Amino acid sequence: MSFYVSFGTVLLLLAITAPTALAFGFAGAMSARARFAPLSWIGKGYIAIVRGVPDIAFFLFFVIALDQAIEWSRHKLMCRDWTDPIRQGNDFVVCAEAKMPLGTAAQWVHEVYGFSLAVITFAIVFGAFAANVLFGAMRAVPRAQMETAEAYGMTHRQAFWRILVPQMWVYALPGLSNLWMVLIKATPLLFLLGVEDIVYWAREMGGSKTARFTAYPHGDWRMWYFFALLVFYLAFTRVSEIVLDRLMKRLTHGQATSGGEAQRRANA
Repeated sequence: MSFYVSFGTVLLLLAITAPTALAFGFAGAMSARARFAPLSWIGKGYIAIVRGVPDIAFFLFFVIALDQAIEWSRHKLMCRDWTDPIRQGNDFVVCAEAKMPLGTAAQWVHEVYGFSLAVITFAIVFGAFAANVLFGAMRAVPRAQMETAEAYGMTHRQAFWRILVPQMWVYALPGLSNLWMVLIKATPLLFLLGVEDIVYWAREMGGSKTARFTAYPHGDWRMWYFFALLVFYLAFTRVSEIVLDRLMKRLTHGQATSGGEAQRRANA
């Protein structure tokens, strides 16, 4: 049952991470195009730094750093009489009350905490890529439309939300579609973050003998378990392609783009 539940873990990660990463991306894109220079530097720096670091290195480093930052903050607040150094060589030692989660916490608390760290990490990484896509899409909307809206009396903020944002999605969707596919393919990285995902259980259940289970009545079936994962990912990406294609047709309807022109010719 844990193997089957792990499929739900992957789908839940995608359901939470996708909108969260899109929110990070939208905030990053707005910051990058801000007229206030320091805010623009922050947005462009976020996009450049996160996109420039290999994903696996960021995943392995950031989760540890975030976990230690949380425990360090709790340690400073809750254990003021602690005299020993927190850094002891390669060890990071805090008082028992500052541990996240607590050693006495239920197992589901540990699982939710690890899953939450994974969601935050995924959102930050893919939010940077989404920010780059959205930043380019905002620049693709003709500047003349913004100027026309402001000439009719709209403020810059009104023109942004009523003219630029609704039209940018048609330019952003191809890049966001590719990013969604990459996000699906990146879900096995949960295994590296300590989350018991489908890759973890495929290895555990498929082996003839593992560290968690003493012995199975079958031989090494990992090939068949990983083949099931292959079928799952191929089917999921195919469904995603169909949904994204329909969404693209809906967004391009009536737009002055190649997709909108193709629809007009088909209906003529």
